Amino acid sequence: MRKSARRLAARYRALPGRRSRLKHFDPGDTAGLDIAKKKAQKLLESGIARLAELQDMLYAQDRWGVLVLFQAPDAAGKDSTIKHVMSGVNPQGVEVSSFKQPTSEELDHDYLWRSVKRLPERGRIGIFNRSYYEEVLVVRVHPNVLHAEKLPGELVSKKIWEERYEDINAFERYLSRNGYRILKFYLHVSRAEQKKRFLERLEVPEKNWKYSIDDVRERARWKDYQNAYDDMIRRTSTSWAPWHVIPADHKWFTRLTVAATIIDALEGLNLQYPRVDARRRRELAKARRELERE
Repeated sequence: MRKSARRLAARYRALPGRRSRLKHFDPGDTAGLDIAKKKAQKLLESGIARLAELQDMLYAQDRWGVLVLFQAPDAAGKDSTIKHVMSGVNPQGVEVSSFKQPTSEELDHDYLWRSVKRLPERGRIGIFNRSYYEEVLVVRVHPNVLHAEKLPGELVSKKIWEERYEDINAFERYLSRNGYRILKFYLHVSRAEQKKRFLERLEVPEKNWKYSIDDVRERARWKDYQNAYDDMIRRTSTSWAPWHVIPADHKWFTRLTVAATIIDALEGLNLQYPRVDARRRRELAKARRELERE
C-alpha cells in the first residue's frame, strides 16, 4: 500500500522551482489504471481505512499538525474529493475551512490573517477549501479585488505578485519548521470536462443548485486563470510545501490519488501511539485490579 501511494504522490508532485508547468500534466491521466467503478471504490475504501488509522495515531501522538490545501477551477471536484477521501476519518481530528469572499473584518487585516485563525491544532488535520492562494489567483485575474484590500497605494507595484509568492513561501516554511506538514493539491481539470460538468449542473435538477452565473463569467477568463495557476505552482512549489497537480477529469482517480498522497505524507511522519512508562503501567495495573475486585 505504501509503495503504491508513494509512486502516485511522486508522479504528480510539481518539482520545486520553475521546472514544472501545467502543460507537463495531463488532466485525463489515470497512471495506466483502467478499472471498473466498483474496483475503484474498493481501492478508495482501503485507502480511507489506512488514512483513518494514521489520523488516529496523529491525534494520539499530538506532535504534528497537517494542513491540506485545495485549489482548482470551478467544477474540478474539490468538495466531492474532500467528502469522499475524508469520509472515514474521525471528525474530532479534522476541520474543513472554506474561504470565500473576504468579509469587511477580514479586509481590515492582512490577507493571511483569516487563514492563520483556521490553522489546525497539533494532532489534527486542517483542510482549506481554497486558501490564501486566492490572493495570487482571483485577485490577480480581477485587479478590482486588489483595490478593495485597502493597501497603501505605494505598496501596490508591479512586483506585488512576486512579493506575495515570497511571503507565502516564507509563511509555509515557518509552519513547516513548527511541526506542520503541508500538502497542496491543484485539481487539474480540462476545459472540455469543465464544460461537460457545467452542462450537467444545468440539465440535472438535483444539481441545479450548484450552478452560478459567475461560473460562466469566470470560464471566459480560462486562459488568464491557467496562466495564474501555472505561475503560482512554479513559484510556490517548494521542498517543504510542494504542489501536487492531480488529474481531475476522472473523479475516481482524483480521489484515489489525493488519498494516496495524504497517506504517503502521514506515513513519513513516523507516527506512533505514545508509549506508557513504568510508573504509568503500575497505575494501570492497579486500576485493573480495582475494577476486577468490584
